[in-house]
Amino acid sequence: MRQMIIAWRGFKVGSRAAAVLLLAAGIGVPLSPAPHAQTAAMPEAVVDVRAVEVNVRRLSSFERGDTQKHRFGRLEFLGGLVLTSPAKAFGGLSGLVIEPDGRRFLAVSDEGAWLSAEIEYDGRAPSAIRNARMGPIRGIGGRGLDRKRDLDAESATLAEGSLARGVLLVGFERNHRVGRFPVVDGVLQNPVGYLKMPPEAKRMRPNKGFEAVTVLQGGPYKGSVVAFSERYPETPALHTGWIWIRGEPQRMTFPDIGEFEVTDAASLGDGTLLVLERRFRWTEGVKMRIRRFPAASVRPGALPQGETLIEADLSFEIDNMEGLAVHRSPRGETILTLISDNNFSTFLQRTILLQFALTDDTQPASHR
Repeated sequence: MRQMIIAWRGFKVGSRAAAVLLLAAGIGVPLSPAPHAQTAAMPEAVVDVRAVEVNVRRLSSFERGDTQKHRFGRLEFLGGLVLTSPAKAFGGLSGLVIEPDGRRFLAVSDEGAWLSAEIEYDGRAPSAIRNARMGPIRGIGGRGLDRKRDLDAESATLAEGSLARGVLLVGFERNHRVGRFPVVDGVLQNPVGYLKMPPEAKRMRPNKGFEAVTVLQGGPYKGSVVAFSERYPETPALHTGWIWIRGEPQRMTFPDIGEFEVTDAASLGDGTLLVLERRFRWTEGVKMRIRRFPAASVRPGALPQGETLIEADLSFEIDNMEGLAVHRSPRGETILTLISDNNFSTFLQRTILLQFALTDDTQPASHR
């Protein structure tokens, strides 16, 4: 942790970020202060931003050793990148937001950093990462965060606008909260408030908090925020989350299958909910799964089991997959982008970016 704080203190002022000021915009959700925080009407400009180098190694196949296979469940593999960087703060990426054209993205890390960059493509496949910048996630009024319980960002979604000018919701665990962060030109600003927390959130384990957050883009509860706990202690056979309806969080659950944990969620344009899950055991390694829930079923109470779009283990090019975002390609396809959290272990784990096309989707995609 000390190394991380020193790394941020070494940042140079970014000329583009220093002049940025954005008036806070509402998203239709009442806000309440997080513990030890105050609400604010206008964020300070974030100035400790710097360019970072991100190198890539392209993945030609998803199933190891089979370059001819491209269909996996309901998904078509388009390509992947193994990301590395000499920057000490690079890694731990746990939440992901991508623009509608699939080019610019922003990811948050569980050590209190954000990464903003652009994806270059070779045909339909991602091929390079350009114009990468990093900066620290701060508290209201620009307050520095130096405790792990305050730094642990695990999820992100675009509540309104774009990464050029918009508002992100960022979910944290340990100090469980969902903050509202303006973003300008790909630079995450200081937060302007926090969502009202359900009373049950206090019972989440410190490192099993808001691992997934999204905003429904359609369906009966269009515009509502949905967030899930990575693993809620009181419902071991169920995954537990909340949907904010007119600002009030209401509980929702769906069945656990095979003792996976929730790591992210994304909404399609019609309100269909996609949920990314992960399972880790020392004896078998890591697995990932994506489930799909129809928009009509996404409501307070119990959700159905959902449909499994894909499930993969270490015979595939996966790691600790924790971030999920969707956008629409120039061909009109719904594209799923996933990113992994390497836990800052460059020897045992990798930061991987994967892209798939949803082969049977006919609904408009969202970039949330």
